[in-house]
Amino acid sequence: MKWKIDWFLTGMFVTVALAWFFPAPGAKGGWLQPEILTKAGVALIFFLHGVALSFAAMRAGAMNWRVHLLVQGTAFGIFPLIGLAIYHSLPEAWLTPELRLGFFYLCALPSTVSSSVAMTAAARGNVPTAVFNATLSSLLGVVLTPLWVSLVLESKSTTAAAFPIGDVILDLVKWLVLPLIVGQLMRPLLGEWAKRNKKVIQLADRGTILMLVYTSFCDSVVAGVWTGRGATTLILSAVGSVAIFFTVFAIVGLICDVMRLNMEDRIAAQLCGSKKSLATGVPMAQLIFEGNPALGIYLLPIMIYHPLQLIITAMLASRWAKRSG
Repeated sequence: MKWKIDWFLTGMFVTVALAWFFPAPGAKGGWLQPEILTKAGVALIFFLHGVALSFAAMRAGAMNWRVHLLVQGTAFGIFPLIGLAIYHSLPEAWLTPELRLGFFYLCALPSTVSSSVAMTAAARGNVPTAVFNATLSSLLGVVLTPLWVSLVLESKSTTAAAFPIGDVILDLVKWLVLPLIVGQLMRPLLGEWAKRNKKVIQLADRGTILMLVYTSFCDSVVAGVWTGRGATTLILSAVGSVAIFFTVFAIVGLICDVMRLNMEDRIAAQLCGSKKSLATGVPMAQLIFEGNPALGIYLLPIMIYHPLQLIITAMLASRWAKRSG
């Protein structure tokens, strides 16, 4: 298998480095005006998702309810339970409170859309089922992700008990769901253009995410959150992300065996069920943790998990694609 340099993954390293050395422009009150820029960027991402999203393809896989229950139950049940175990059982000597919350946030996120579908197609799995589950997961995440986060924050201390879950969900609806709906409504006008210009849309989408990553880390650097623990936090995030991925992947595989799913459904279930969305996670974190200087640490696990899941599932997809039958 030939590996090409992924400009987006490279860009994440570059944006974090820029935030480390030049944090002032993207920090609160900086000349980039992140308070306005980030929400505009979030709206742009989900408008583009709406324009590119085909509900006809989603409807084609809507009847495979057993796989849907497995994937959504994994994304918003098994994953968060693992996150709760990490959050409540590991001592502060191992993981700081910020990093524990970062791992839980990773576990509470929805599945990916594009990479889940692409990997399922490459592995000769059930593509319509993957499209349905990936899309449904993103929509459910608007409500379920902040609900899980609020549950953890409210159990942490009296100072976090006032987590404004209603305001957060309203903000997510305003900046995520409404642009998505507008994008869908614009499909009759922009659908064909979107098909012809997939690379342009991908460039705008990923470029906006990199901008959000930059602003997320700027406040953390300015506030001194990383002082004295940058390398340790990075290593622990990598080890934890690897452990979470393989734990979930193994659990989903065992459930597939018990359910006696065929190979095509099994591929869709494991590739969709084990994924977490950076494209949704970064803008959502900007809204859920708005103004929190530890935002960069909260995002670190998903930023590591994202390339990890792509590398592992690409290798699996290549192997599964070569099967007979």
